[in-house]
Amino acid sequence: MKAIDVTSRINGPHQGQPVVAAGATLDEAKAVMITVHGRGATAESILQLSSEFYHPDMAYLAPQASGNTWYPYSFLASMQQNEPGISSGLQALADVIEQTQAAGVPPEKTILMGFSQGACLTVEFLTRHPKKYGGGLIFTGGLIGPDVDPSRYTGSLDHTPIFLGSSDIDPHVPLDRVNDTETILTQLGATVDKRIYPNMPHTINHNELSFAKQMVIKLTS
Repeated sequence: MKAIDVTSRINGPHQGQPVVAAGATLDEAKAVMITVHGRGATAESILQLSSEFYHPDMAYLAPQASGNTWYPYSFLASMQQNEPGISSGLQALADVIEQTQAAGVPPEKTILMGFSQGACLTVEFLTRHPKKYGGGLIFTGGLIGPDVDPSRYTGSLDHTPIFLGSSDIDPHVPLDRVNDTETILTQLGATVDKRIYPNMPHTINHNELSFAKQMVIKLTS
């Protein structure tokens, strides 16, 4: 794994943090996966997870959050309480996307994947910057904020395939928020595969990893 320099446009807590890379180099990759770690985790740890769906033609990039946390409070807290972390985190993802495009890998060949707090940041990015992506893997997460107002979301995800997986009893991500997130993603034109796992702890299961592997194979074939 190696660090990549990223030039950022805002001066937030996550700007200037490393982006860790694994897999193919950007100039050789057929596709890219941007992996977003959860609260208290690291870029290296989420890249270790991505080894479960490794493909030699895929580049894997993982931005690191300052202090290992993208925002300080629950994703259901007011947006103001979690700033500037949210905006800075979204900018960090935008910067990585910009870098992959500059290397010749377009958004439609880019998968965004996140777990827990990283999943929340990832789906927030997808809905705020809707276009055709290679895919989205939202492992136990939902749209950020105390409520979900459909009128806030415009644009088109243009049939982007998005996996939305969670437990029915997750202590951090209420099922209602997962369902509301599915509604918004569908409203924006994504092709959503939502899977709710009974009594699953706060983790990623083998079924989710298998789905991710198939998404990678399809995008690199």
